[in-house]
Amino acid sequence: AMRSREEVDATLQTAKLNPAELLPVVHCLSFGPQAGAGDCCLLQLEPGLSDQLEAGCSLVIRGEKHEQVVLCSKDKTYDMKIADTSNMLLFIPGCKTPEQLKADQASCNIIHSQIAGFSKNYWELRRCRPKLKKLRKLLMEDPYEGPDSQKDQTSDFSKYTTEDLLSLIQASEEEILHQLQVMDACKIEGYWRILEFDYEMKLLNHVTQLIDSESWSLSKVPLRTCLEELGSLEPREMIEHILLSYGRKYIDDAGEVYFEMQEDKICRATAQMLLQNAVKFNLSEFQEVWQQSVPEGMTTRLDQLKGLALVDKSSRPETIFLLKVEDLPEDNQERFNSLFRIREKWTEVDIGPYIQDLCAEKQTVGALLTKYARSSMQNGVKVYNSRRPIS
Repeated sequence: AMRSREEVDATLQTAKLNPAELLPVVHCLSFGPQAGAGDCCLLQLEPGLSDQLEAGCSLVIRGEKHEQVVLCSKDKTYDMKIADTSNMLLFIPGCKTPEQLKADQASCNIIHSQIAGFSKNYWELRRCRPKLKKLRKLLMEDPYEGPDSQKDQTSDFSKYTTEDLLSLIQASEEEILHQLQVMDACKIEGYWRILEFDYEMKLLNHVTQLIDSESWSLSKVPLRTCLEELGSLEPREMIEHILLSYGRKYIDDAGEVYFEMQEDKICRATAQMLLQNAVKFNLSEFQEVWQQSVPEGMTTRLDQLKGLALVDKSSRPETIFLLKVEDLPEDNQERFNSLFRIREKWTEVDIGPYIQDLCAEKQTVGALLTKYARSSMQNGVKVYNSRRPIS
């Protein structure tokens, strides 16, 4: 039954409330026939996200059944966690807030409202790193070995379009596309592929040998001549892809396309090629072979190998070995565990490249080390070891 004004006033008196301190308008609530828990979900959004929704953009929930759910906007990824509340949250269509009632003094003084649903929790969003490790794993199932590869003709592995990756990877579209660029992936017949490393080196070698034979400057490699000269050896789009991967594209005043080759990236790839066939390499011998293996005019430096290789200064003679950051676990604690299994004590300089990608927005490597490692001094140098025993 609908309450009358007299019943409302009697209730206020019983509750010992002074009507003069309240707004004259009263909401009388009753549960509608369909009101139930679990029919609706509440999602708490930061202002930027709600603005995007109101502007007509989409938010997408991503994750396979076994994965922790995330929500993605066009360019960011958020962890979704259920937050319980001690107050019952009621959904009341057309409910007027005190501010609206103050502005609308002429309003009828009893409003009868039906509760359409209720909830005891809501989804809370927390900005997180995109989960991109799976992207490399999927593309590495079937790396591209070139047009003559028999494997590519008969391969049973899945190939992935942009749409496939958007449904499988827990990251926003912009983060996925950026990572594909970082990984030097390329689109072949509509599918994203990573070049098999030996094939990539073969392509790079063709380009560097041509630069050498033509005596071009490393900062001015002409696209057109590369395509004309090397097009008979490999597909032209592969030659252009390798130039885009290892050079910076620019157009001169005459409209010709040139590439400035990236010294650090070429030296790094050459080091990977040398190191991947040895468990450990004598450091001074490696440095000698490495410098001889890069194109003339390029200078090798150990700081080109951050996140790719690690020098062991404690062994005699000193050695170097391959340790790629992308092969390490994505989870923070697991990453630290695996690093402390490799080496018991690390300097910040050595461990930095292997944890840099774990830093959240505005978080430093130092802050991450404080959280996951214990520091001590060793021969006047600050070193970090695990906070917990590593099995």
